[in-house]
Amino acid sequence: MIVPIKPEQAERVNTLVRSACANCQDGCCLLLDDGDSHPCVQLLSVSGICCRYFLTSVLPTDDKLYSQIIRIK
Repeated sequence: MIVPIKPEQAERVNTLVRSACANCQDGCCLLLDDGDSHPCVQLLSVSGICCRYFLTSVLPTDDKLYSQIIRIK
């Protein structure tokens, strides 16, 4: 499931990934590590949130961005 985001939100999402995601190390995703490093798919996405870990564990740490994307009032 991909949660759509606006282009102006993509930069804020990427900043949050780099600063708060425990699985993003040097732009690579530890959850995808199978012996080879793989780029963080969330950093590659500019049109939506495609990482379930980011959506459930990292995005809620930014109340304003979370409410904009999930549309909670």
